[in-house]
Amino acid sequence: MTYDLWYWESIPGRGEFVRLALEAGGIPYRERAREPGASDDALIADMRAERAHPPFAPPYLVADEMTLGQTANILLFLGEKHGLAPDSLEGRLWVNQLQLTIADMVTEAHDTHHPVSSSDYYEDQKGEAARRARSFREERIPKFLSYFERVLAGTSAWLADGERWTYVDLSLFHLVDGLLYAFPKRMGTVASHYPNVMALHARVAALPELQPYFSSGRRLPFGECIFRQYRELDAP
Repeated sequence: MTYDLWYWESIPGRGEFVRLALEAGGIPYRERAREPGASDDALIADMRAERAHPPFAPPYLVADEMTLGQTANILLFLGEKHGLAPDSLEGRLWVNQLQLTIADMVTEAHDTHHPVSSSDYYEDQKGEAARRARSFREERIPKFLSYFERVLAGTSAWLADGERWTYVDLSLFHLVDGLLYAFPKRMGTVASHYPNVMALHARVAALPELQPYFSSGRRLPFGECIFRQYRELDAP
C-alpha cells in the first residue's frame, strides 16, 4: 500500500515527524500537497472532503478507507503496522507516551514566538514572546531534556530499550534539531548536560535508512514553522 500524506507543502512542521518515520521505515507514500500542480489549496479541499473521520488539521494520513490525524496517532499506527515500535502492548504505549511528551515540548517551542495568538504576527506580540522564550530557555528546555536524558540513561542506545530504533527516536532527533536551529546559543550552553540525548541525535543523523532522504533535497529547512530563529529570543 502507498499512503497519502497531507501536510503544508512548504514547511517541515509537524509533518516532518511522520516523514522521518515513513522514510526510515522504507514505507511507500505520496506527499500529496507537494505533487506537481498541487498546493495548499488542494490540501484544504481534501481536508474538507466528506469522510467518516475528518481530520481537524494536517498532518493526516490516508490509508485505504482510513483517515488518521494527529502526529502521535499516525505514528502509533505506523509503529504497529510496520514494525517501528516494540511488539508488546506495553512497549507500544510507552513509545506513544514519549511521543506525546515530545508533542508537548513542540507546542511550547512554537509558543515562544506566538504566545498570544497563532493568527497574529510575531511583531505584534514581541514583548510577550520575549517573556515566554526566557521561561522556555531557562526552565522548560532543561526540564524536558533532563527527562529524556534520564530515560536514555536506563536503556542501551534507544529510548525503547531495544537494539533498534523506533519512531520516537526519530522524533526526538527532529525535536533536538529544531532546538539547535531556533536556540543555538542556549543549546550551546546546555547540550553538554545531556550527553545521552545528543548521542541519540547523532545516531539518528547517521542512520543508513535516512541518508537517501537527507541527501535528496526533499527534507525542508526550518524557517516559518514551529522552530523559528529570532535572535532576540535566544540567549546562553
